[in-house]
Amino acid sequence: MGRAAAILRGRFWLGPGILVSNQDSHFFNVFSSVIGILIAITIGIFVYARMLGGAESSAHAVIDPLRQAGVTERTAPIGRVAIAGQDNSALVIAPPPGAAPAVVAALPANGEETYKAICGVCHGAGIGGAPKLGDAAAWAPRKAQGTDLLYKHALEGFTGKAGVMPAKGGRPDLTEDLVRQAVDYMVAQ
Repeated sequence: MGRAAAILRGRFWLGPGILVSNQDSHFFNVFSSVIGILIAITIGIFVYARMLGGAESSAHAVIDPLRQAGVTERTAPIGRVAIAGQDNSALVIAPPPGAAPAVVAALPANGEETYKAICGVCHGAGIGGAPKLGDAAAWAPRKAQGTDLLYKHALEGFTGKAGVMPAKGGRPDLTEDLVRQAVDYMVAQ
């Protein structure tokens, strides 16, 4: 069927083997027009809504203190940096809002209490190669090195062949005096 014959029968020639009827073409034109009109109406409603409500919502955002507080809270920085050599006293770590206040363990009063509360965890059972309290054979080589070295290892931490000693027994809030008293208590046993 040739091109002229297809046109005579009410069809359009779109290429080799593709014929489209006049009804299909008419439907496509009407459908495209309806979609175009609906898109134009949607854009018009959107523009009208922005013109009508845009100025009002902007004014409310500036006036409303609750909204301003919310924006300030959401845009606040999540962290602060402490810089060496500067006053960092304002960088106090605060608990999150609504959280219960943190409970800080009280410091022991003397060397014996320090041993019982902190040091005894490892030195009582020999965890991590720690010499057990009262084990003279394990403490003898350490005593021979002198109490100053024992104090240093207890305060700063130590990793040796026999095991590991964390700095201040893993409690950085302990005072140096309490650590020394605890070392003296263990050496005396």
